[in-house]
Amino acid sequence: MPDADLLVIGTGPAAVAAARAYRENDGAGAVVMVTDDDAAPYERPPLSKEYLRGETAEGEFPLELSAGVDLRTGRTVTGLDTASVTLDGHERLTFGSCVLATGAEPVTLPVPGADHPDVAYLRTLATARTLRERAGKAGTAVVVGSGFIGCEVAASLVSTGVSVTVVSAEEAPQQDRLGAEVAGRIAGWLRELGIELVTGAQVESIDGGRRVRIPGRTLDADLVLVAGGARPRTGPAGWLDTHDGRIVVDDHMRTGAEGILAAGDVAYALNASAGRHLAVEHWGDAESMGTVAGITAAGGDAVWDGPPGFWTVVGRHTLKYAAWGDGHDEIDVVDHGDGAFTAWYGRNGVVVGVAAHGADDDYERGGDLVRTGAPSGSHR
Repeated sequence: MPDADLLVIGTGPAAVAAARAYRENDGAGAVVMVTDDDAAPYERPPLSKEYLRGETAEGEFPLELSAGVDLRTGRTVTGLDTASVTLDGHERLTFGSCVLATGAEPVTLPVPGADHPDVAYLRTLATARTLRERAGKAGTAVVVGSGFIGCEVAASLVSTGVSVTVVSAEEAPQQDRLGAEVAGRIAGWLRELGIELVTGAQVESIDGGRRVRIPGRTLDADLVLVAGGARPRTGPAGWLDTHDGRIVVDDHMRTGAEGILAAGDVAYALNASAGRHLAVEHWGDAESMGTVAGITAAGGDAVWDGPPGFWTVVGRHTLKYAAWGDGHDEIDVVDHGDGAFTAWYGRNGVVVGVAAHGADDDYERGGDLVRTGAPSGSHR
């Protein structure tokens, strides 16, 4: 008998959803969950928002585990084959099925000084704890990167009285993904909070963990945080079939190795509705993929077929987005007044995405249009 009928590696939304779905679909065997994090499962979105602002305390945003899950924290998987893992270089743990839900980790900015210990990167509760402690003593901060983590952190910091500058290589936040008009609105949200935006600027170096050099200017700050993207944490699973660092899985979350599944940020998953593999880094999609993986491990039949999407909160503004995420060739932005809007994205004559602020009905309807491949313009 294996040590675990189901072994789950990770404790994020994909991992917790996999364990839950396995139990709820008559998976009666032993479930073991292993993580190198020292904490029990917790939600990560609050780390850049409520927790960073000091509005919540540790332990107030848990991810609840199903009954009977053997959780082992602070353990590192150093080896993996089709029947077992090695923990901490010496302990062997056998399994019947394994779900890899190891997530992603921040990318270190490829410039001199970006690896200085005083340069902050946000991923875990431990890094968020340190960031919150330092933010409480900081008067000024530079956030490098205008993705949603960067924008959320900047908004949270400025709300606590820190003077914040955001440095971005893009001309406006998320312009490559969302288009110039929507990006311009996000830039406006940041500026209304008093955040300085320095766009179209490449960081040349970070000196001493506190001095950010860009062409023609040097920015000094008490706190520097880099939010420059993330890379999948494949670890000892790198021998599996991968694409751009992600583990290739089918729409049931199965890898090419018998008994091994992958879900969440680490997976390059086939989406049944899209008809192609997608790389996503969103909380809700990790949970959806984890659910599919757990059902599959329990012997059930489930596929991943919904359009990826996320919500982000910048100050008083909430943006909701659902899209295949691999490109568009047309955008129709509809202004609803009072700052509300909907952006409809098309590609090759079909709807491939929607972004909505203050227009929840459009967001809900848009998700269905994306999933079904409705013709461009059908939102009108």
